[in-house]
Amino acid sequence: MPKAIVLINTDVGMEEEVSKALTQIPEVREVHIVYGVYDIVAIIEASTFDALRAVIVNRIRRLPHIKSTTTLIVVER
Repeated sequence: MPKAIVLINTDVGMEEEVSKALTQIPEVREVHIVYGVYDIVAIIEASTFDALRAVIVNRIRRLPHIKSTTTLIVVER
C-alpha cells in the first residue's frame, strides 16, 4: 500500500486545529505536532499512488490554515 510522510507548516497558533482536521481524513494514519522547521508530521496511506496523490492535493493541501507542505513518498519499509 503506498505511503507518504507529509511535513506541514501551518499559520501561527493553528497547529491543534489543523491536527484535528487531519484526523478526520480516513487515509491519515498518524498525526504529530512537532517542534522545528515543520509544525505537523502526518503519515498517509492509500490504496494506490493516484489515491495517495488525490488525498494530499485535494484534501490535505486545501485545509484552512495550511501554509505549505512537503511530501516524502515512502519507497521502502
